[in-house]
Amino acid sequence: MDLTDRKTHFEFGENWRDYSKTIDTVRIESAVQGLRKLFPNGIAGKTFLDIGCGSGLHSLAALLLGASSVLATDIDENSIVTTRMVLERAPRNQWQARTESVFDMTPATTGQFDIVYSWGVLHHTGKMWQAIETAAKLVKPGGQFALAIYATTTLDPAWKLEKRIYSRSPKALQGIARMVFISALFSAELLRGRNPIERITRTRARGMNSSHDLHDWLGGYPYETATAGELYDRIRAMGFTEERSFLIPPSLGLFGAGNHEFVFTADKTTASQ
Repeated sequence: MDLTDRKTHFEFGENWRDYSKTIDTVRIESAVQGLRKLFPNGIAGKTFLDIGCGSGLHSLAALLLGASSVLATDIDENSIVTTRMVLERAPRNQWQARTESVFDMTPATTGQFDIVYSWGVLHHTGKMWQAIETAAKLVKPGGQFALAIYATTTLDPAWKLEKRIYSRSPKALQGIARMVFISALFSAELLRGRNPIERITRTRARGMNSSHDLHDWLGGYPYETATAGELYDRIRAMGFTEERSFLIPPSLGLFGAGNHEFVFTADKTTASQ
């Protein structure tokens, strides 16, 4: 598999392009609040690298929070076109958006940044740990590395097969699959005495919307996961210290997996190079 060829990946960019039509002040503010949760000390004056920028929403949020510059990258040219449109709301001299695979990035060619941010992306590269190691090298000594990675569940093998089939299916069949999933999810939530609308509310809190988030989940191939312990141990071994985390408890994964969220700080003298 050529990991730099987006044809081997689900059409994330097409989904983000469609999602961008829904971006409004409420979704922008949700994205801003999401970054504030991760970086309570602020990101004003810092350089910011967004690996797998998708719609560009979080790159925009970083600029609104005062980042001195933003480099937004994605393997999918549709995502880059969308990101450029979204970032037109910010001064042009403060950002760049370009089509680039994480596997082609090095400190020599891409530079190093105060913040490297990759949210729900590196587990879709086909070689997750290699992608994480590559991204970590782009963090300046003393800088921050923020990432979200799918939590390991019992049903990972089944979901990997589902995503491979879904991503290669005609749009009509994908639509049927989404309706079946939604029906099963709502029924299960009601049987448990829960309000299924709460899932939609949680999605909106991240600046997303439920329909695009579901399409992303069902089609997100390649697909890998990790336990919180694996992420903690392996990234610490690269020369980082955990700053904060928001973890997902172990689950069967019947209706999907959430993301373990981490912010690490690179050691000032021994950060991964």
